[in-house]
Amino acid sequence: MQRIRQICVIGGSGFVGSAIVHKLSVAGYDVKVLTRRRESSKHLILLPNVQVVECDIFNDTALSGHLHGQDAVINLVGILHETSQARFDKLHAELPARLADICCKQGVKRLLHMSALQASANAKSAYLRSKAAGEAAVLARAREVDVTVFRPSVIFGRGDQFLNLFANVVKILPVIAVAKPHARFQPIWVEDVAHVFVASLENISTYGRSMDLGGPQVYTLQQLIEFVAFLLGKKRRIVPLNDKLSYYQAYVMEKLPVKLMTRDNLFSMEVDSVCAAPVKELFGNSTTALEAVAPEYLVGDTPRGAYDRFRSLAGRTFGRR
Repeated sequence: MQRIRQICVIGGSGFVGSAIVHKLSVAGYDVKVLTRRRESSKHLILLPNVQVVECDIFNDTALSGHLHGQDAVINLVGILHETSQARFDKLHAELPARLADICCKQGVKRLLHMSALQASANAKSAYLRSKAAGEAAVLARAREVDVTVFRPSVIFGRGDQFLNLFANVVKILPVIAVAKPHARFQPIWVEDVAHVFVASLENISTYGRSMDLGGPQVYTLQQLIEFVAFLLGKKRRIVPLNDKLSYYQAYVMEKLPVKLMTRDNLFSMEVDSVCAAPVKELFGNSTTALEAVAPEYLVGDTPRGAYDRFRSLAGRTFGRR
């Protein structure tokens, strides 16, 4: 098998993409990051072996030109909320299908694709249906290109839009109404996700597979918010909402200029974002507990504050299997 050297990453300037690109650079791969605005990828430009290039990924001619001569492509493009310019179907289904087609035409032999845990063609959520369509599109070309699909639960880490969102809410509101409080998640650290992507590149056992990714512990949404409030030292009243009130809250919130939640997010949470079997180890690395990482980036006031939170966590239990 020909050694992989040249890798093109689409969606590489975001939260997960930045972690993956950094690990690829450290591993010695030559990385080309395609981005809409080079200015937004300044943090990647100085990395060794990394080239950041502006490209309209919806222009097949431009995309084909950049994929020519690449050994592998990693697709990380995804959104949580739709807008008039960014639609689930266009980004999660049509783009992967086009990418797989271009890879075949350009002779790219390896394609890694980011999907989502519980993606399903029969899902109530348009987000999960579009993710399932993207999976199906790339796996349909598995005879022509070596494809691996990754299906993570929610991803946490410095700069995430998950625990940091909860932290902002906890800091502002004395009372927090929680929609779908019993929705279950298996959060996975962004560095563990990046490790799996890089370790899978030349691992033939991953070819043609979909891989569910989750951390070592399962939490309810309410437990996660309680955990963040505890880390921040904030005493907050948390009010769990029933299904009807959860729907009304999501309906109102999706009308706001900044979308914190939509009804489609609510539909996604009706299916537990949990792996069928607990994930203890991923390609030689033990998965990292939320409690081991979150205090470092959520408690930012003083080193002493973070240390105190770490110590107090030893006697607390937030998650459950």
